[in-house]
Amino acid sequence: MGKKVTVVGAGFYGSTTAQRLAEYDVFDTVVITDIVEGKPAGLALDLNQSRAIEGFETKVVGVTTGPNGEGYEAIEGSDVVVITAGLPRKPGMSRMDLLETNAKIVRQVAENVAKYAPNAVVIVVSNPLDEMTALAQIATQFPKNRVLGQAGMLDTARFTNFVAEALNVPVKSVKTLTLGSHGDTMVPVPSKSTVNGKPLRDAMPAEQIEELVVKTRNGGAEVVALLKTGSAYYAPSAAAARMAKAVAEDSGEVMPVCAWVDGQYGIAGVYLGVEAEIGAEGVKRVVETDLDADELASLKEAAEAVRAKQADVANM
Repeated sequence: MGKKVTVVGAGFYGSTTAQRLAEYDVFDTVVITDIVEGKPAGLALDLNQSRAIEGFETKVVGVTTGPNGEGYEAIEGSDVVVITAGLPRKPGMSRMDLLETNAKIVRQVAENVAKYAPNAVVIVVSNPLDEMTALAQIATQFPKNRVLGQAGMLDTARFTNFVAEALNVPVKSVKTLTLGSHGDTMVPVPSKSTVNGKPLRDAMPAEQIEELVVKTRNGGAEVVALLKTGSAYYAPSAAAARMAKAVAEDSGEVMPVCAWVDGQYGIAGVYLGVEAEIGAEGVKRVVETDLDADELASLKEAAEAVRAKQADVANM
């Protein structure tokens, strides 16, 4: 049986994710769906025509879906479903401003995923991320390990990039980590960040690290303000696609993701940005990292902020 992945939503984020997944050539089929008539089929046609140039065999299928679940039968048997559906931010909007609008969309998508792809691992990328991940789990009723959110990979990539640029060193020589929520209570972890294997704190002063932490936290808003017509998609799609690949290959790779936390770090019963081992069943296990006292305190604070908002989405 070949592997199948579905990307729900054919905006910039969805279409770029589908392209990356197809070019990996680890899936037999990539399905891309959207409510805009013809758009996913057009993208699929275009992507399939790039196969001879890029040298991949993955077949891309595009399907228009309707308000009552029409078209969703195309996702049947998907091993992974990436939910990108929903409105992106506009300049001046916070991720939370999207809550009600995107909750309706994500709930409807999740219910159709449960119906047609009951064994899939679901990767949520719709904002506000932590809340939409919780909502997708409630709406699918899937085991919590099979529903996870993409945020930490992206935030960590942004932090890494900013450190590399500030120090004028290759990106691959920098390792950073961000935990917590995708938003105001993001917790970048300088104690676990290194440059050429040496602690970040030895490479730059504390004030500069703090500046880059703030820049990371505002990384998405900065892109939104410049684009004016949508939000980031190149880096976010790279993160979501890597997560889907880890599931397909059952790689056991450790990645920062939004996962269900149940006792780790003394935190329980909430979706939160933590490091986790990713494989065929989604989250194999949450990986606890030794944190400084202030980093742990920030993580617990993030958990409580997110918990309050996640409680609200249950009824949306």
